[in-house]
Amino acid sequence: MAESLNDCSVSCKMSWVQLEALCRFEGLQCQDLGVNRANVNEYEVEFLCDYKKIKEEEFYLVKWRSFPESDNTWEPKRNLKCSRMMKQFHRDLDQVLRRHGRHYIPKKLNKEVTSFLVQKAKVRQSLQRWENHLNQTRNHPGQIFVENEVDLEGPPKNFTYINNYKVGPGIVLDEMAVGCDCKNCLDEPVNGCCPGASLHRMAYNDRGQVRLRAGEPIYECNSRCSCGPDCPNRVVQKGIQFDLCIFKTENGRGWGVRTLQRIKKNTFVMEYVGEIITTDEAEKRGHVYDCQGSTYLFDLDYVEDVYTVDAAYHGNISHFVNHSCNPNLQVFNVFINNIDERLPRIALFSTRPIRAGEELTFDYKMQIDPVDTESTKMDSSFSLAGLPSSPKKRVRVECRCGSNSCRKYLF
Repeated sequence: MAESLNDCSVSCKMSWVQLEALCRFEGLQCQDLGVNRANVNEYEVEFLCDYKKIKEEEFYLVKWRSFPESDNTWEPKRNLKCSRMMKQFHRDLDQVLRRHGRHYIPKKLNKEVTSFLVQKAKVRQSLQRWENHLNQTRNHPGQIFVENEVDLEGPPKNFTYINNYKVGPGIVLDEMAVGCDCKNCLDEPVNGCCPGASLHRMAYNDRGQVRLRAGEPIYECNSRCSCGPDCPNRVVQKGIQFDLCIFKTENGRGWGVRTLQRIKKNTFVMEYVGEIITTDEAEKRGHVYDCQGSTYLFDLDYVEDVYTVDAAYHGNISHFVNHSCNPNLQVFNVFINNIDERLPRIALFSTRPIRAGEELTFDYKMQIDPVDTESTKMDSSFSLAGLPSSPKKRVRVECRCGSNSCRKYLF
């Protein structure tokens, strides 16, 4: 019996971090865990819980990583090597003290203040874990950051980050039948390259900026084309190129998205990604979302109002982009590997130069000027799917975009 168990193993119920903490607690050394004679007595500060001042000496109550809160200890400032964490602690402390009308730091904090500080630290940890998860899930070069300096709301529940459309039941994406044979798709396009095959113009200039008017479709080179990944007619398919931050807004608009890098005019920023469903299913879901006070339904009505993208529970960073009546992003219909004009990809391009740190927005109820027969096809509406057709019954959602041209209501 013993011989049959020689190759058996049982997974440890403790994490590596917990095992490391246990080694330090017991004074044991472990090469695999990185605990040696030089650092066995070093402990990592997880966050700071409290503050007090005794005879001009400052003390912090420390929550140690991998140890229960019952093992928290008061440590003098001189013993701690976490200056960045201290600065964050005092920013949080200043915030809660101002909220209570106090403009100085008392020598001892009350329970209400310390409770806020602990909750804030724990929310920041959960947001950091979510940020790590988003960056492990994304397939695009641009990094994602998460920040909430407004309240104690943590990561959204029941939301899954996806990089491409999630196709609903009964919906089929038809691949492109042919690709181009161009050696240089921009300078020497054969038969007009992929746009020409669909009787349209090349969408981009040599800097990858869109040069079409809003409402005109974009046809990029696809998987059947002979050109390589560096082809100038491959822009949207390369994904998000900019570092973006999901942040909590201060004026009650929930989460928003800001760019951390400067974006030039007419530049691709992101796709609107979600679950593709039928308009009938969208109408059912729309009634539910209306009762909840929010919706993420985007009608794909480029040629026919047959399908809708629902980003409520499955989506990418565009899920968090807010509305503005004076937006800095514009929607374009894009076709790459799919020939069904009822199922375009929805790409957001910048309408003007965007500064680093500026919030990204698009108009949830965009109207395209009918400058030609093609642009009249795209009279798209976002978040309208499922709303009653009668204006008297339609839910009126107040707009808080703050622009000078604000229409006061989203719908």
